Amino acid sequence: MSLIDNIKNLSTINTLSKHEQLVQGIVTTIDANLLEVGDQLPSINQMVDELGFARKTIVKAYEELKDRGLVESKKLKGYFIISSETKVTLKVALLLFAFHRFQEDFYNAFRKELGKRFQIDVFFHHNNKAVFENIFNNVQGKYGMYVVAPIPEKSIQSLLECIDPQKLLVIDRYLPLPKQYSYISQEFEAATYAKLLELLPRIKKFKEMVLFFQEDQDNSIGVLDAFRRFISDYQIKGSVESTYKTGKVKKGNLYFCLKDSNLWKLLRDCRDNSFVLGKDIGVLSLDDHLAKELVFDGITTLSCDFKEMARKAARHIKHQETIQEIMPLRLITRNSL
Repeated sequence: MSLIDNIKNLSTINTLSKHEQLVQGIVTTIDANLLEVGDQLPSINQMVDELGFARKTIVKAYEELKDRGLVESKKLKGYFIISSETKVTLKVALLLFAFHRFQEDFYNAFRKELGKRFQIDVFFHHNNKAVFENIFNNVQGKYGMYVVAPIPEKSIQSLLECIDPQKLLVIDRYLPLPKQYSYISQEFEAATYAKLLELLPRIKKFKEMVLFFQEDQDNSIGVLDAFRRFISDYQIKGSVESTYKTGKVKKGNLYFCLKDSNLWKLLRDCRDNSFVLGKDIGVLSLDDHLAKELVFDGITTLSCDFKEMARKAARHIKHQETIQEIMPLRLITRNSL
């Protein structure tokens, strides 16, 4: 039975709209292996002639099939089948910085909340604009939803504004996109300053506070600005270093590690020198996860709740309600400080 026959046969089901007849007819034809990956669908004009449906009804159906990842439109060529996974409700592109432990927590919670009928393809840009742009150009127009942790730069913002606001959710880092776009983001400067102020009595127990900050990585400049303002306002002896160098730990210092690569090297040196965390050495880390709860009787962290961010992101996709939310920064005090 042909595609057109499958669509026409569905007209006997009174509960189906013409849009639903089109979508279900194409899905049924794919499931019967009469349409395969690479096959071209009839043009919109052909469908109008064969079925007598309005052009906008056919366009809407084709766009839904694109959102589900079943169909791709090629400029000046038409619509083509790109997948036979017809049980997928929506195809989601998830673009993250890198597969850090806390972003693994985000993915797992996101996957669980969405459920099996959503296909999630994950990409990593590693805070590299060229990589980001390459991924963006490859995925644009092929997904029904884009969930993006952006590089906070104007050129990246311009790229994201090419996506329909209903199909884009910005997560993690904030971008000043037009008001119709949704986001679930972090704010770093004011939040970090406030949490450092809560820690002031503990911080003052140490001789010097050292922040490890490297601008070419996915560190937020807001953390650096908050740190500098804090040590100036409260006369804390402090310094900023790009990275921790093995063997350079100093007794009496407090170290603020934004990257786990610095944290693990520092903790190894503390172990080798038999330093007691919270007494001989202070350690503060960004972004919490289970390992930081367990090692050295616990590492104090400043962290967004990435699992809750993921659940909110998934609910936004399922219910299509606009969301514009700044996630709070949590202080989790443990024995390292």
